[in-house]
Amino acid sequence: MKKAIVTGGAGLIGTGICEALVLRGFEVASFDLVEKPHPGEGVRSIQCDVSDEASVEIAVAELGWDRVDLLVNNAGATGGALGTPLLDLSLGDWRRVIDSHLTGAFLMTRTVAPLMREGGSIVNMASTRAFMSEPNSEAYAASKGGLVALTHALAVSLGPKIRVNAIAPGWISGETELSQEDEAQHPAGRVGRSKDIADAVLYLESAGFVTGQVLTVDGGMTRKMIYAE
Repeated sequence: MKKAIVTGGAGLIGTGICEALVLRGFEVASFDLVEKPHPGEGVRSIQCDVSDEASVEIAVAELGWDRVDLLVNNAGATGGALGTPLLDLSLGDWRRVIDSHLTGAFLMTRTVAPLMREGGSIVNMASTRAFMSEPNSEAYAASKGGLVALTHALAVSLGPKIRVNAIAPGWISGETELSQEDEAQHPAGRVGRSKDIADAVLYLESAGFVTGQVLTVDGGMTRKMIYAE
């Protein structure tokens, strides 16, 4: 049975990834600030602050696995940084976002990589905000852009033993009632769901000739030209 660690496993996307991996036959561990009391059959929930070096080391030791086949670096907080004007953005909020997304992926990868065997796979969760922005999103955009660069650097450093790729989700929602306008603006005709990202993780885990890449999963929105009428 393959073994996978998913950080941020208690959130919308993380939960979907964990569920999909269990269905694929993986033994799954969810690392999250929030330890889920009932994480789902086949999922072990471990409390971990991925931005803290000691917390990462303790969590991996608590897990007690002698090998890891897949690491999904999905954790990350917005911490009030999204929507906060640059001049009002505190250094604390900046660091909270950068550390939870980017530093967390570094710490988890550095700790888990020695447990990975030939053919191991790492998937970093970037965002379409690494390539395009709305106003007042500097910390989040910087963290996701950093993850894109970290991905190709790790792919070169850890290959060929370990492949490293990233996913750049667009709008992913768990809401069941979205407006027709929200859905129709996507070339794919709908807003994304956590299953769309989970499917991308499953693909990248098994795609033996794909490494150092960013797979955009956004319903085509980054390819759509939008002009004010």
